[in-house]
Amino acid sequence: MPTVAFQGVTGAYSESAIYQFFGPETQTVSCRTLEGIFEAVETGRADLGLLPVENALAGSLPRAYELLMERDLRIRAEVIMRVQHTLMAAPGVKLADLKQVRSTLLSLNQCEKFINRYGLEQIPASDTASSGRDLAAKPEPDLGVIAGKLAAQIYKLDILEEDIEDAAFNYTRFFVLGSEDPPRAQRSKTSLIFSARHLPGSLYHCLGEFAERNINLTKIESRPRRNRPWQYLFYLDFEGHWQDPAAEAALLGLLRRAGFVKMLGSYPMATTPHPEEARMGGGLEGWKIGEIDQPSNLPAFQVNP
Repeated sequence: MPTVAFQGVTGAYSESAIYQFFGPETQTVSCRTLEGIFEAVETGRADLGLLPVENALAGSLPRAYELLMERDLRIRAEVIMRVQHTLMAAPGVKLADLKQVRSTLLSLNQCEKFINRYGLEQIPASDTASSGRDLAAKPEPDLGVIAGKLAAQIYKLDILEEDIEDAAFNYTRFFVLGSEDPPRAQRSKTSLIFSARHLPGSLYHCLGEFAERNINLTKIESRPRRNRPWQYLFYLDFEGHWQDPAAEAALLGLLRRAGFVKMLGSYPMATTPHPEEARMGGGLEGWKIGEIDQPSNLPAFQVNP
């Protein structure tokens, strides 16, 4: 069983995603920052890291994608977890007693209808699980916390309401990071970063390498290059493994047309669970790392950084 690093304190949503994917007996390493996840794996404190990269409602985490560019860990798998916000309070406190609710600004925004229904004052915090930890250490009779159910269990808080998020289709996508490439899976996805040359039609021709070979792109997003003002990097995901003949040809074409290419990994593709499946406990396991066809070694090409 691997040791897996995550950002946040014990009881964070990321830790719940680790247990969902690897199992409840998995050893975890708590990190203060996203950078700490990479450092834990690079120094051997953890075997793997779990990095949140985007939320279906709030969008991408810019710092996560910057770190994928700056560091050299491989993507070994993706995990998609349904975010189920839970309202919790100190033991004995009832929902009618609450006047305030504390959580991250993102979580508060995602539960706005529920909060307004009960007329609660919002108190932004830096972390969901630490809000639960702090409430357990210093109980307040009129304060509730929005966090994951795991936090309530760990810090022995009473659960007042579950699934209080406004949108049922609220998912967070994570990457499992490691120092080695994963074995090849039957259903794969590939992630990479590239830059287009400053020429008319450059981006069009780069993407055309995939379109001409009928390769489905599942994500494309631009981010500023931190070392070159007004230039941009494109983060791209596509269905398939880099060793598939069509994908290999497309990547060779991209190398010829792009100014820079960095491969992040080919990895098992996760399946997004339906909210009803999540409530029944099904559909959450995604694709395990052990479900393989044959080993593969991802090419480490990186040109013109």
